[in-house]
Amino acid sequence: MEKDESFMDTVKTVIYAVVIAILIRTFLFEPFKIPSGSMYPTLYVGDYLFVSKYTYGYSKHSMPFSLPLFEGRIWEDMPQRGDVVVFKFPQDNKTDFIKRIIGLPGDKVKMSKGRLYINGKPVEREETEDFVIRDAQGNAERYRQYTEILPEGFEHKIIEVSDFENVDDTPEITVPQGSFFVMGDNRDRSDDSRVNVGFVPFENLVGKARFLFFSHNDEGAWYKPWSWPKKIRWERLFNKIN
Repeated sequence: MEKDESFMDTVKTVIYAVVIAILIRTFLFEPFKIPSGSMYPTLYVGDYLFVSKYTYGYSKHSMPFSLPLFEGRIWEDMPQRGDVVVFKFPQDNKTDFIKRIIGLPGDKVKMSKGRLYINGKPVEREETEDFVIRDAQGNAERYRQYTEILPEGFEHKIIEVSDFENVDDTPEITVPQGSFFVMGDNRDRSDDSRVNVGFVPFENLVGKARFLFFSHNDEGAWYKPWSWPKKIRWERLFNKIN
């Protein structure tokens, strides 16, 4: 009898834990892993971060599996220019993307010779030290790095291969109401609103990227446990995302 009660207590504890985890993941914070380099130098491949689900209110994409429990957003709060956001790819409404919000509803956005223009004015940028990305073999790719200063004064880092890549010249477009124009900080290596992503509907926003809770590179081999500490980017742990 005591064994049965002990077993049932364990089952109840597991169920409670699962329910609490689902509630936290749905309404508060959800973890994401960075799989590509489109957000260098802000986010690295192998970064793990938490996204706050409550920042912009909730849509069906806040729910597990994007369950269509309701339309639009509830308790909505508008994103700010410069926010790093996770959203569902508008072309399939299921793949998670992460980019930076550059254009707000009604803005006119274009690229000209590598420079970003918002509402007819060039966005200020200041060149800093080069940014170097190394692959698993140690080969280095060097990029020009800038501090970009958005119209409201928000500063963040971007990198460029050059000012003459395919996505460095685009026609001026107006961001529709209820949507956003997003770009990767790795400006010449990002599939964003200039390419296949297009405008991102407000409903597709999952949440705002807040801070890193883990990060690793490819230096340590999985079959050599003593090399695992080399994989961890200790200096990036718990960094706030700007």
